[in-house]
Amino acid sequence: MFSINEIVKITGLPASTLRYYEEVGILPVVNRNSGGRREYSEEILEWLELIIALKNTGMTIEEIKAYTDLILQGDETLDARKDFLSAHKMKVEKSVLQTQLHLEKIIRKIAIYDILMYKQTSDKKTLL
Repeated sequence: MFSINEIVKITGLPASTLRYYEEVGILPVVNRNSGGRREYSEEILEWLELIIALKNTGMTIEEIKAYTDLILQGDETLDARKDFLSAHKMKVEKSVLQTQLHLEKIIRKIAIYDILMYKQTSDKKTLL
């Protein structure tokens, strides 16, 4: 079991975010010890890592909640869950492709600056 402080260190999420995820229902029930402090299992840590991945790839809290709700409904939602993640995967792939195209434009622009700067340096040398 992990304390909330350990989960904060592992995931980089603030404690307030962990409590919010619990409040909105995207984090499964978190057990509490005899002192009332949250205790996070390895399974919850794995779930948090998935939430972080989904969030960092553009999935909204509302979408993560919808996905969580499907999971809580049990195995009869396996197809729906797979379809849900497949649709998200397609969005992420499109975003990655778009980012790659933008990166290539930036690389070309840097190459142009390199050429201009080299030319500037070369021109100065011929004047001396």
